[in-house]
Amino acid sequence: MKINKIVASLTFLVLMAVSCATNPFTGKKTLALIPNSQLFPTSFAQYNQVISEGKVVTGTQQSEMIKRVGQRIAVAAERWLNANGKPGYLNDYKWEYNLIQEDVVNAWCMPGGKIAFYTGILPVAENETAIAVIMGHEVAHALANHGQQRMSASILQQAGAVGLNVALQDDENIALYNQAYGIGTNIGGMLPFSRSHETEADRIGLYLTAIAGYNPDEGAELWRRMAQASGGQAPPEILSTHPANQTRIDNLTALAPQAKTEAQKFGVSSFRPLGKY
Repeated sequence: MKINKIVASLTFLVLMAVSCATNPFTGKKTLALIPNSQLFPTSFAQYNQVISEGKVVTGTQQSEMIKRVGQRIAVAAERWLNANGKPGYLNDYKWEYNLIQEDVVNAWCMPGGKIAFYTGILPVAENETAIAVIMGHEVAHALANHGQQRMSASILQQAGAVGLNVALQDDENIALYNQAYGIGTNIGGMLPFSRSHETEADRIGLYLTAIAGYNPDEGAELWRRMAQASGGQAPPEILSTHPANQTRIDNLTALAPQAKTEAQKFGVSSFRPLGKY
């Protein structure tokens, strides 16, 4: 039994050592228990299912805006990656941008570049520049491998629970142990992990927004409107997957000058009008 545990531990360590990717924006190693060669086809299939089941808006001013902004953000991402020694990083991306008719304040980007906006987010955005901020944020999640990392972390969390059950061998108190483990790993691990991803995506996304020619100052204004739209209904930050609204507003305000400086490296010294719609 002891030998089996040692072998299992060594196997786990080897798996952790070889299952890593590199965040192109930070240079840091990240968890990658599911490689992109498996992740991208799965995400594309899931996206196609969402599109087939949803009411996709086409041929309207707003749907064309989503595509236009998405293409500009994708070009900005490629320019940044090429300039920072990552040519070819987007070779396996299959960019697609769709607006879905649904009263949901949400947008997302699947690993591999498949993007969806819901019409419910448009009134909060108010203008094309805010759409660019949202688009940049969602694309940043994909570029920084956040989906891959979250899936990998979830696998490790589940593996830890199984290992705990095997190690304790205490049927009488196993439910209590599992509950404590679940709460502890969520509050102490998974939720902070998710909030750090949101903060990182805000930074990367604002850089891409500026490089694409949109004013990054709109980032903080967007989140003021987001906070107002939520009516203050949000859990405490420690219990949330996202930073508190005021935290994001403060971060985005501080990041805007940095994003402008980054955009200047690519010859962007002025920005498009907000583009009210």
